[in-house]
Amino acid sequence: MPSIETLAAFFGVSALLALTPGPDNIFVLLQSAQRGWRAGMCVVLGLCLGLVGHTAAVALGLAAVFAASSLAFTVLKFCGAAYLAWLAWGALRAPAGAGDAPAQEAAPAGDGPAARGGALRMVGRGVVMNLTNPKVLVFFLAFLPQFADPARGAMAQQVMVLGLVFMLATFLVFGAVACFSGAFGALLQRSARARLLLNRVAGLVFLGLALRLATAQR
Repeated sequence: MPSIETLAAFFGVSALLALTPGPDNIFVLLQSAQRGWRAGMCVVLGLCLGLVGHTAAVALGLAAVFAASSLAFTVLKFCGAAYLAWLAWGALRAPAGAGDAPAQEAAPAGDGPAARGGALRMVGRGVVMNLTNPKVLVFFLAFLPQFADPARGAMAQQVMVLGLVFMLATFLVFGAVACFSGAFGALLQRSARARLLLNRVAGLVFLGLALRLATAQR
């Protein structure tokens, strides 16, 4: 188990990294602006669940095997790029009243089947977004072990604890982004022209992220 001092320092660094503009927080910002803060929080939850997968891969030694395989890296990054391109297509062709699906269908209020289905879809979107980005896995492989001390116990357990702390910092920072972006997006949704512009901007950003991921190098 890492020391309290190490965990505190790691939490601070993780929060700063979460604040740094990147594909994930940009994704949260746009989805929240298009669909509201509830949908944004569902995406945040999905992204954090994806981090659990990356952390487990590092703890079990799978990340090192993946990082050594150029084929695995290439296949995963193109899967992620294709998913982002699909989201871009949906946003670019969406009418003024929607993103790549009607906003009211993405994460509707309430707790009925439609609401639960929409929320799960947005959580799944966050999971796929995170797990199909090989840069996150390679980053975790280089970042997490730096804060683990073999003298304090099993490295795998320490990596899992650090991963959970990183997930907490990410959830808090991205959650704040989702809430603020959702509030701002609610104002834009009052105008059909603003909704159309937001959809087009989202589509172009998703396309840019897809191109960036497709050309990423280890």
